[in-house]
Parts: sequence; C-alpha cells; structure tokens
Amino acid sequence: MAYTSLILNPGSTSTKIGVMEDETLLFEETLRHSTEEISKYATIFDQKDFRKDVILSVLKEKNFDLKTLDVVVGRGGMLKPIPGGTYPVSDALLEDLKIGKQGQHASNLGGILAKEIGDELGIPSYIVDPVVVDELAPVARLSGHPLFPRTSVFHALNQKAVAKRYAKETGKKYEDLNLIVVHMGGGVSVGAHDHGKVVDVNNALDGDGAFSPERTGRVPSGALIKACFSGKYTEQEVYKMFVGNGGLNAYVNTNDMRDVLAVKDTDAKNAEVFDAFIYQVAKDMGEMATVLKGKVDQIIVTGGIAYSEVVINALKERTAWIADFTVYGGEDELLALAQGAIRVLSGEEKPMEY
Repeated sequence: MAYTSLILNPGSTSTKIGVMEDETLLFEETLRHSTEEISKYATIFDQKDFRKDVILSVLKEKNFDLKTLDVVVGRGGMLKPIPGGTYPVSDALLEDLKIGKQGQHASNLGGILAKEIGDELGIPSYIVDPVVVDELAPVARLSGHPLFPRTSVFHALNQKAVAKRYAKETGKKYEDLNLIVVHMGGGVSVGAHDHGKVVDVNNALDGDGAFSPERTGRVPSGALIKACFSGKYTEQEVYKMFVGNGGLNAYVNTNDMRDVLAVKDTDAKNAEVFDAFIYQVAKDMGEMATVLKGKVDQIIVTGGIAYSEVVINALKERTAWIADFTVYGGEDELLALAQGAIRVLSGEEKPMEY
C-alpha cells in the first residue's frame, strides 16, 4: 500500500512543507515569513494559526486534495529527553510542545500543526526523531561534576535516517550494527550508534565537540570562566559566541565551508582553520571508536559539508583505520520524516509512546 504524507518542518523564519507518496516527493515548498510577520506574535505557539493558514493556502493553490492524505508528520521539537523513533502526537506530547519543555523553538510547531491538521482530517499525526533524542549510556552522562551532566541534543533525525539507510542498502538491520555517524552542517555532531542506540554523542547545540561553521564547541573551561566574569560580556553575548558566532564565523568571518575550501591553498589562515576543523572532527570520531571498543562496522558521513571530497579525504587520512566510509551528502529531512511514518504505518516499527 502506498502512503501519502504531508510533511511539516517549521524554521524560525520559514515553514518547509512537502507531500510525498511513500518515499517519492510529489512537491515541496519553502514558505518564507518576514521578520515583521513573525514579530507580531509573543510566543512560538502564538504563530500556529498564521502558519497553518499559509500552509493550507499553498496546498489549495496547488489544487491538492487533503482527503488523499494518509498521515501528517511534523518535525519534533524541544520535548523532554526521549528514545529515538516515531511518536504519535498524543495529548501529553502536544502539551510539552506547547510549553516548550526544553525551550522555545519553531520546530515545536511541527507536531502541533501536524496534530491539528491530522485531527481535522481524521488521520494520524506523528513526529520522528526530534533533536532531544536521548539514548546515552549511563556512563556517558557524567561530565566530571554533578552540576553539569552531559546531555543529548544533536542531529538525531538525519543521523538515524542515514544509519537506517545504510543498513537497508547493505541488507542488514540497524539494530545489528555498530556505526559512527558524523553530521557536518551548521553544527557538527558525531554519534556512536551501538546496535540501534546512540549511546554517546556530543551536544551539538550549545557547546560540546568539534567547532563547526557557526558553533565554538568545547573550549578551555578556565578561559571561559574568566571571560564570563570579566564584566566585558553579557550572558547573551557569551552564548552567541558559542552558538551563531563561533567556529568558522569567529576565525575567518564565514559560516560556509565552501568559502574556506576556495582559498585554503593560498591563504594561510584559512588553511590553518580547515586543518583544525578536520583535526577536531577526527578526534571526536576517535572518541566514538573507543566507545564502541574498536568494533565499528562503518563510518557514515552526512550533512552539507559531506559533499566536499576534500573534507572526506582529509578525514579518511586520520580515521580510515577505524572502518570504511559511506558518504551521504546533505540531509533530506522531508524524506526522513516520511520514512519514519511509513515504518510505523507499514508495521516495520512499533510506534513509540511519549
């Protein structure tokens, strides 16, 4: 049976939607929202009706019959820590999206809108592998001080999707494999997938692991403490150093690795920063190899930066001894969300309970 799904992926100033028949994209649209439009609303939840009207208007313009849909799937938001999987949007899940259990983010609207549209059509609504997926091993949670436990916030949707894609393409089960998955985009996350569970991963959102185009990653804690109490910076300014203005932005004033690659052979500063990026990502991969006790079936590299053969070859120079590489450039979130729903609707996976 073919399943037709409406996929909703809200961002801070846009809402990306797609309609898919099984894994085939029928059409997609990125609906842009101006700062003036968004600023009218005091909270993320207050934007719900505005965004819903825009979505339904576009579907109407395309003469798409909503009654042909089998399911609505939304991007998962800042919920409580949960295991990976596909979750029906229950009342409890919906309430935590509304209040922003771990923070206010536009992605919270994904499940909210999916639930409302799905209920009106009498069809199920789901979210799939939100960023708060937490399958850390107990030992991975200890940071060195009980006030600062390690937490799991990473590119769960894409990491899980490419891991399952690799398993399917090789005729294996995700739950039977040990994988290191490296996502390199605006943020970088490196995860150890141990028989279907991400037992260790850096917090890619706010300050762990390798630096990225926009994020600082881990820094010497003593220097950070001094900066925080120097009186020169507000809390918001320090946070912005780590999320938004860090990494490539801080060193060479760009958040696009392609800019660095274009000049690294002629510009010493860009060459140094590129080498440091590769060095740090490779170190994280080495860490995850020890988490898996050296038993790694495959390294999977994904995200926008994975399109670069220069980056991939540089990583291989440092880490090919761990395992062979499989590269899936970019990230197809619409497809990943649809696949999560299909696995449940077809009976391949059981739905998770929030």
